[in-house]
Amino acid sequence: MPEGPELHLASLYVNKMCEGLVFSGAVEKSEVNKNPEVPFCCDAYCIKAHSRGKEVRLSLTPIKNDDDGKRKVTKHQSQQPMDVVFRFGMSGFFRFTSVDDLPKHAHLRFYTNENPRRVLSFEDTRRFGSWHPNGTWQKDRGPCVIFEYESFRENVLSNLSDKTFDKPICEALLNQKYFNGIGNYLRAEILFRLQIPPFVKARTVLEGLVLKDEDKNKVKKEITVVESTDKTGKKVVKAETPDLLSLCHTVPLEVVQLGETGYAPAKGKYSVLQAWMRCYSVDGMNSLGDHNGRTIWFKGDPGPLMPKGAKSRKIMWKRQKDDHDYTDSKKAKKTRTDSIAKAKPVKKKENIKVKKENATSKTQNASKRQKKKVNAAPADENKPKTRGKRSSKGQNLTFTIYLATFSIISIQILITLQLLSFLKFLQRLERIQSKANVWRKRLKLKVIL
Repeated sequence: MPEGPELHLASLYVNKMCEGLVFSGAVEKSEVNKNPEVPFCCDAYCIKAHSRGKEVRLSLTPIKNDDDGKRKVTKHQSQQPMDVVFRFGMSGFFRFTSVDDLPKHAHLRFYTNENPRRVLSFEDTRRFGSWHPNGTWQKDRGPCVIFEYESFRENVLSNLSDKTFDKPICEALLNQKYFNGIGNYLRAEILFRLQIPPFVKARTVLEGLVLKDEDKNKVKKEITVVESTDKTGKKVVKAETPDLLSLCHTVPLEVVQLGETGYAPAKGKYSVLQAWMRCYSVDGMNSLGDHNGRTIWFKGDPGPLMPKGAKSRKIMWKRQKDDHDYTDSKKAKKTRTDSIAKAKPVKKKENIKVKKENATSKTQNASKRQKKKVNAAPADENKPKTRGKRSSKGQNLTFTIYLATFSIISIQILITLQLLSFLKFLQRLERIQSKANVWRKRLKLKVIL
């Protein structure tokens, strides 16, 4: 999932690709995506990007100057600039390609005014990302940990009474109201460097920190440096131990310094970011699911607030097959003929002889196996055949069939019982009628006599 450093790299990528370019026409949205349409259409406009925490803002500004040979905006076009705020979700990113190479999951597209045309597209495979036309920074998000370090630190330390800090520190670090830009892998790396158990109450970790005047001057500096002299008289540089909040600022900056070879490389190349990581998805580290179901990587004791019944999660790094590229040029794709030529070298006579020998040895081994199977066949015939386990769907079908047959049989039994009782009733009626006839005859004889 993209975090603060990745969104900042995305904004740098957009500014780099769109510098000096003029865009034109309407902003197109894919029919599949459920995000709103961007009601912006202009003959000539430029794009600039800015990031804050886990948000990126694209500013679409119409070009109104006609003196320098630039097109003038007509009445039917958008004459006012528009800000579109993006949140990347799980898999969102920007890509700048030609129109012919438009990505499959390009859900929002900005076209250039050139021939051949190129397009800046917002690509999102899982469609968890969102954009908001005429949007602003989300109010519920706190100051950015990268670019608003002073206000970020003050916002955390002045709100330690909030119920958020009753939770474990690993869960509090994902609260964007106080830690805007921190995500899953950053929290693991920050806690690992300070050797803080992930499931310790956040307030106990942060209560010891005090907002100092020195911290206000420490913006975009990893660690304050203090010079001291040792016994030999030489100057030695000593680094002060950073606290949790300062690492929330400096660790994302390290990822930003990895640049284009970090989180956004060419296809599937995560070696730089993997080499940088010390804890997240590293062999030998422990992993557990927190109370929100997110996996936290750590070393040592998890802490007293560990969820009950939590089990280790060995979810290793998964490389995406088709990732985005924030570099200027991509490597040329290998053709199928090139790969086949490299995989299949020219055959030599010696190799042919070796293959023939291997083939003869394989046939001999196969004949031996067949003999063993024939000898073992009668013993296997005496064994009772075991049936495989039926699937749940098959079991449900058989159960419903049994129920249907049972209900039919029970209905038939009821019908037969009712018929029998009706026959008995008819027999009784016949007996009564016969007796009545006998009594009538007797009465007639008495009257005659």
